[in-house]
Amino acid sequence: MTLLAQLAEAVATGTIEVVDLTAPLSHETPILQLPEPFNNTVRFELREISRYDERGPAWYWNDIVTGEHVGTHFDAPVHWVTGRDGEDVAQVAPQRLIAPAVVLDASDRAAADPDHLLQVQDVREWEAKYGPLPDGGWLLYRTGWDARSGGQAEFLNANETGPHTPGVSAECAKWLAEQTPLRGIGVETVGTDAGAAHGFDPPFPCHSYMLGAGKYGLTQLRNLDRLPTRGAVLIAAPLPIVGGSGSPVRVLALVEREG
Repeated sequence: MTLLAQLAEAVATGTIEVVDLTAPLSHETPILQLPEPFNNTVRFELREISRYDERGPAWYWNDIVTGEHVGTHFDAPVHWVTGRDGEDVAQVAPQRLIAPAVVLDASDRAAADPDHLLQVQDVREWEAKYGPLPDGGWLLYRTGWDARSGGQAEFLNANETGPHTPGVSAECAKWLAEQTPLRGIGVETVGTDAGAAHGFDPPFPCHSYMLGAGKYGLTQLRNLDRLPTRGAVLIAAPLPIVGGSGSPVRVLALVEREG
């Protein structure tokens, strides 16, 4: 039996579980909200063309309206000014969309402090316990924030001082981008940066450092609690939008289970 046939059989029998890490996409999907004078993305919307009626008696279909960075989505390097000469989403090589993934769980700390920031020491301690970060792989940062994804207000968690969501410190973002073999970082929040990251130096350091280094971001993931700490393989398939800075993405994890 070929290797691919073995994979297909393992998926069919459940020896390899396919875990969907993607949030459902609808008009209710929470979106990033930037303050004035900055422009904001539109919400996702279906615009019906026909539904088994006089507009088209045997078929149902829609136009879709969405921003590139709505719901579970992929950030390409060109999304940020530091990566402006890098890849757009259509230029990302297909083989780079399949990679190993590890999970760093900080959900207990984020529950106690919504402004919790991942530090270099946290990652070093994780590596001491679980082994090195995967070469050409993803670091999936679990904070438990997907439990808030049912509504915009709870998900953004903003007050008069701005949004309060967990993220990565500027020092750690720089270190992950420049000193590790990672391909990218994935998070459960609306963006890869913390809610307060507009006030960091540099502002939005995950975007600035990771995309500037030619690496990628995945946001608004869910079901990270169903993944092992290490051993999963991630498939992240954005639309190949020519010139696009990102795209809604279906993110699947392959997890080997005991037979």
